[in-house]
Amino acid sequence: MKRLICAFAVACSTLGTGVSAQSVADRLNDYPTAARADYVFACMVTNGQTREMLDRCACSIDEIASILPYAKYLQAETVLSMRRVGGERMSFFKSASMAEHLVADMRRAQAEAEIVCF
Repeated sequence: MKRLICAFAVACSTLGTGVSAQSVADRLNDYPTAARADYVFACMVTNGQTREMLDRCACSIDEIASILPYAKYLQAETVLSMRRVGGERMSFFKSASMAEHLVADMRRAQAEAEIVCF
């Protein structure tokens, strides 16, 4: 029900702006299936491999996708991945304000998803 209300709100906000219904659907579902599956698998490894966790982890990535466009999610994942790599060249990913903002946005989306789904 919450997703339906959210989709309706997005659709209403685009009325009169020339944005087609297809682009609204694209914005609400711009995460590739493989990216969603990767997230769910990692979530289940962390939280337990039960049917309940499958549902909660799927809910979590759906919630994140409703908050954060896939491009920003991918950028934040890249920053986090690069932070794990050592070396002087990678220090940019640890200190740049743009990188910090990307990661902070993703963390906020993850926190919202945790509140809603777990």
